[in-house]
Amino acid sequence: MMYISAGKERCVILASYLVENNTTVRGVAAHFGISKSTVHKDITQTLKRVNKPLYYQVKHILGINKQERHIRGGEATRRKYKQLNSIN
Repeated sequence: MMYISAGKERCVILASYLVENNTTVRGVAAHFGISKSTVHKDITQTLKRVNKPLYYQVKHILGINKQERHIRGGEATRRKYKQLNSIN
């Protein structure tokens, strides 16, 4: 669990992790043990006021993730049914 008193510090830490690891909001939330909603709010709203250059990097990665999400969903469904068929 991540406890940081200042929201400004937390948003920079979360955004830096997202950029360095090129991960998703879910991945950041899981790594730090906080909710997706908190991560998303920190890296989209708070970060914009705190660190504009980092915000634009995050915005770019979030845009790529949004474009690819239908592919990730399809792959997850394929794996699910493949696993179900192998059990039966």
